[in-house]
Amino acid sequence: MIPIRCKTVSGVALSTIDGETKLLVMKRVKGGFWCHVAGTVEAGETGWQTIVREFGEETGIKVAELYNGQYLEQFYDATTNTVMVVPVFVIYCPPNQTVTLNDEHTEYRWCSLTEAKGLVSFPGQQALYDHVWRHFVQGHPSALMRIHVP
Repeated sequence: MIPIRCKTVSGVALSTIDGETKLLVMKRVKGGFWCHVAGTVEAGETGWQTIVREFGEETGIKVAELYNGQYLEQFYDATTNTVMVVPVFVIYCPPNQTVTLNDEHTEYRWCSLTEAKGLVSFPGQQALYDHVWRHFVQGHPSALMRIHVP
């Protein structure tokens, strides 16, 4: 048997940078790979509260417009013999959103879809970015997917 675990959430940030819609990717210190925001749910937190906290910690972004991304990242972790499932959130940032990285990342880039897919290492990230682009950039999500952040 292979257990399924869900202890982490992730989030993709979108902003209009110099007139073009871009998504945020950051280069992690640990592993040296490019990724979006992610973090472990702490005791007493909901998933959406976790991603709001993680965006603040990792990027300095104060989340105001948050959506259920209607997407689950999933991967097999050979070290623990588990399938990890990660709910995804999407945030819309104001135009030309500033980013202040914490010590988990060495650099960041606001990227077009093609640029972001070219930087990331995993097929699952590329599929996620395609999903976000299709439903949150080319289309607009249902109001029912909005999570109201107090």
